[in-house]
Amino acid sequence: MKTTNLKFILILCMIITVFQSCSTDEATENFDEDVSDDFSEIEVTNNTTSLIVGWNDLWVSLDQYTVNMRPNIVTRALAYIHLTAYETAVPYMDDYSSNTNRINNLNINNNFLEDNVDMNLALNTAYALAIDHFMHSLEGGQRQRITAFETLMENELTEGLTNVEIANSQRWGTHVAQRVIAYAESDRDAEEQIIDQTPSDYIAPEGLGLWEAAENEAAWFPYWREVRTFALSPQQSSSVNFNSVLQHSSNPSSNYYQQMNTVYVSTTNAAATNNEDLWIAEFWADDVEGLMISPPGRHISIANQLIEQYDLDFDQTLELLLRLGFALNDAAVSAWDDKYTYNIERPSHYIKEYIDEDFTTNLSRFISGSNPAFPSYPSGHATFAGVAAGVFIDFFGTDTISFTDRTYSDFGNTTFNGTARSFTSFSEMAYENAYSRVPLGVHIEQDAIEGLRLGYEISDAVNSINLRNRN
Repeated sequence: MKTTNLKFILILCMIITVFQSCSTDEATENFDEDVSDDFSEIEVTNNTTSLIVGWNDLWVSLDQYTVNMRPNIVTRALAYIHLTAYETAVPYMDDYSSNTNRINNLNINNNFLEDNVDMNLALNTAYALAIDHFMHSLEGGQRQRITAFETLMENELTEGLTNVEIANSQRWGTHVAQRVIAYAESDRDAEEQIIDQTPSDYIAPEGLGLWEAAENEAAWFPYWREVRTFALSPQQSSSVNFNSVLQHSSNPSSNYYQQMNTVYVSTTNAAATNNEDLWIAEFWADDVEGLMISPPGRHISIANQLIEQYDLDFDQTLELLLRLGFALNDAAVSAWDDKYTYNIERPSHYIKEYIDEDFTTNLSRFISGSNPAFPSYPSGHATFAGVAAGVFIDFFGTDTISFTDRTYSDFGNTTFNGTARSFTSFSEMAYENAYSRVPLGVHIEQDAIEGLRLGYEISDAVNSINLRNRN
């Protein structure tokens, strides 16, 4: 199998405006060791891993420019993109097995796999097809970057290969991508909701403390609970009983009022003083298409940085990304099931009614309204943060890690504070992400608590999937 020239990959890192540095350092072989988080000294030494990181860095930069895809459609895209990559490479991954053994109706014909297939070229083809299909709605001029990167890589990867080897490699990558796409399209509930994201037949329940769409707004993805999951369905999750959820109350001594007032105080103080709470709120916002990446996409960015920090082999990289893709998909399905089951109001609705009629969220500076157009409980951000942390903790075998998230460090836009933030554990990072929604003004504490709990529960199910050969 031909390997990609690492120097060429490093050049590509600059070409596609990656978010991480691509320099040199010694590989870390033990996940439990303390790894320096100075990215100016880190190198991915495995050539296939470099290819994977290159494609996913491109994906992260495309994620900034989605149109009406976030967050739900993005989570689904991630599951199928990383399923495509994993299935393309799994014949070359010692001790790993195909998901066709565990996923009903996922059919991949190994007769398309010839002995002289170059895995990297096949991956290049598969990534291009999967990303182009599943990232179906991008701002003008962005989609061409997929073809440009594929061609750039193809020119390098085909060097020294025969025409037959090239054809067979691209044939295998094409076959896998097409079979995964066909499997995704068999989920009719998802396919219909991608087209009709705000169905007119959905009527939100009315009542005190319940969520309702703002003027000129419609409910996003009210039926997302029907979308296919990979490890845990909403019916299998142990979402808390409604009786334990805080009930609406205008009494200033009630827990409900106190949590709403905490949002009011922290949001207004952050805006007035430009304090660290505002930095945290904006750093994790990830709500605004064209300006920021998506909430689930943030965790792919973090995964890419961790892959570089730990210098993972390609099979470990593909396993991590597959589990993360499955986890984020299932997190969105379960969280949106709960959102439209409980239908709890956003803090701004309550605060304007009972505390300050002039209140505005710190998110409203970046969007046309005050909040994302769906109910508050649980927080989607918190659910994504919990599920990602759970996957990372299990994969790396430890929660204790020194890590700096530099997702926005290379962004040119300075209208929000994306300055890098450092953490000493995955759980600390998840907690900050979840609670960032309070000073942003869009969630109360119980939304964050339940989101994290649900995310960790889903990660347990994803982590229990056996990807190893069954001997």
